[in-house]
Amino acid sequence: MPLHLLKICVGVDEVAELVAWQKQRLVDLKRQGLPAELRHLTHQLPKRAAEIVAGGSLYWIIKGFVRVRQRIRRIDLLEPPERGKHCALVLDRRLVPTELQPRRPHQGWRYLDAKDAPADLDQGRRRTGLPPALLAELRQLGLL
Repeated sequence: MPLHLLKICVGVDEVAELVAWQKQRLVDLKRQGLPAELRHLTHQLPKRAAEIVAGGSLYWIIKGFVRVRQRIRRIDLLEPPERGKHCALVLDRRLVPTELQPRRPHQGWRYLDAKDAPADLDQGRRRTGLPPALLAELRQLGLL
């Protein structure tokens, strides 16, 4: 079973903002002549990196709910002199919507076991337009 990471998407209010930010980042990298890879920098190298790159994803928390995930393609250890040791989570470009899962705020990233990860959202399912908090509560009660 793959191991995942859970991270708060700071400064983003909806998935569309994350999509737009990442698209712009790729354009900027291409313009600079750098590899067009989505990378998320973090100070700590996960001790369980091998389990993560064997099929794990980064699950983004947006406005108190896990809403989307991105597959982690690899983890690069970086050591530029101005920042000290840190690593880059190299992410797949595809954002996969997930079932809403409420999460409390935390700093940094957390491990997320596959059994605890929210399921991918069925693409055929129609969106209800209900607020995320209400959807999550109805799902917890077994009504959805």
